[in-house]
Amino acid sequence: LKEAALKEDLKFYFMNPCEKYRARRQIPWKLALQILKILMVTTQLIFFGLSNQLVVSFKEENTIAFKHLFLKGYSGVDEDDYSCSIYTQQDAYDSIFYVINQYKQLKNISLGTLGYDHEGSGLKICKQQYKKGTMLPSNDTLNIDVSTETECIFFKPQELAGKKAELKLNSSFFNLEFYRLIQVEISFKLKGIALQTIHARELPDCYAFQNTITFNNRAHSGKIKIYFDSDTDIQECKDWHVFGSVLQKNTQYILVFDGFVILSCFASLILCTRSIVLALRLQKRFVNFFLEKYKRHVCHADRLEFINGWYVLVIVSDVMTIIGSILKMEIKAKNLTSYDVCSILLGTSTLFVWVGVIRYLGYFQTYNVLILTMQASLPKVLRFCCCAGMIYLGYTFCGWIVLGPYHEKFEDLNTVAECLFSLVNGDDMFATFAQIQQKSTLVWLFSRLYLYSFISLFIYMILSLFIALITDSYDTIKKYQQSGFPVTDLHEFLKDHGSVGYRKEQTSMPFICCC
Repeated sequence: LKEAALKEDLKFYFMNPCEKYRARRQIPWKLALQILKILMVTTQLIFFGLSNQLVVSFKEENTIAFKHLFLKGYSGVDEDDYSCSIYTQQDAYDSIFYVINQYKQLKNISLGTLGYDHEGSGLKICKQQYKKGTMLPSNDTLNIDVSTETECIFFKPQELAGKKAELKLNSSFFNLEFYRLIQVEISFKLKGIALQTIHARELPDCYAFQNTITFNNRAHSGKIKIYFDSDTDIQECKDWHVFGSVLQKNTQYILVFDGFVILSCFASLILCTRSIVLALRLQKRFVNFFLEKYKRHVCHADRLEFINGWYVLVIVSDVMTIIGSILKMEIKAKNLTSYDVCSILLGTSTLFVWVGVIRYLGYFQTYNVLILTMQASLPKVLRFCCCAGMIYLGYTFCGWIVLGPYHEKFEDLNTVAECLFSLVNGDDMFATFAQIQQKSTLVWLFSRLYLYSFISLFIYMILSLFIALITDSYDTIKKYQQSGFPVTDLHEFLKDHGSVGYRKEQTSMPFICCC
């Protein structure tokens, strides 16, 4: 009786939702809830994405506006490293004083909803330079102290129109000695309000823009690069009053919808956790019975049959959706501004939800091939990638140190790794060959040997072997589906157990099982 009851419970556990309904009329709540959750989570993500899109566009458009406002002669086109360049001393002085003058007239010239940050230090200008020395390039002589010193000067918004500001502008601080100047950094903070969210029936956000303009002269090559960097921080508006019932009702509806998403994910979390707990209990029963009757332990593979990885994935997805939805509700109510954290949580959870759909497709033999092939090939693929990764790293370091001074795609390690990965996928090959500078014949010949050997090795050999591993696993799975999978102790234990107890007259069936 004990063995029959165990076999019956095991047989029922490994059934799919529709078979469970036919056997015991158990309604597949988890399946229905997952389908409902997919629709709700995806809808929630679309709403948040549209809202986040307004935030991104506001940041980008303000950054472009700041460049046109504070960079003298800005044409709207940056160099490859997002910088502009000047070549004369007069250009350097004109660019620095241009920033000060534009900051002074900001309210009269800006088209945006911008204002000064009166709580901060205003406009801050710092210059970093080597200590005193002399330099005579014509005589090849140099006498300089390489230790650096930094001087700063501040301009408050309210004092820019006064005599105090004029005295500072005429001070010796602005007498730059370019032969020992390393960089000049101008930083200031501005505040703004995004009103475009009102058109999307959302409450507006308050922004703080920390802008930094850097005149980089570290190379002392006759070319000063100007970098503009704007760090945007979304802040809570301290005192806001928005009149109109449409905005308030729209916010309330979205908050209620987010609440339903949290409830559905919480219910899914409870059901999946319960299933895992029951599976572990059933595993313990089977292991103890097997040890008691056959005097041997159950193999590791049979133990893993009880651990449903899809349930673990659903649990992780539910937890991330619940946390992300709470953050989204706080952002919607303008109590928090953690857009990045919320987008990571909601985006990843939606990814896991859609990946989890594969579990239900796996009940059909035609769709199950993908899952079984991935499971069979994963260990071999990981071992293969470890070996191939060693060769890849070797080529990465070699290309960086040898070709870095002669090719822009090999200037730093990250760029080299991205360039080589593009070459493996057959992208941008001719440009990589053509852009090598032919200043050194030895390096040019080495670059040809380097690129030809890398492409030949990775595309013709390593990539082909990688595909062959997956193809081999696919062929194995197809053979198993035709002739039968290898029989384990668990399958042998259940083989003789019929499903007579489950065969009931099928009078009705849920719509979802019919599908």
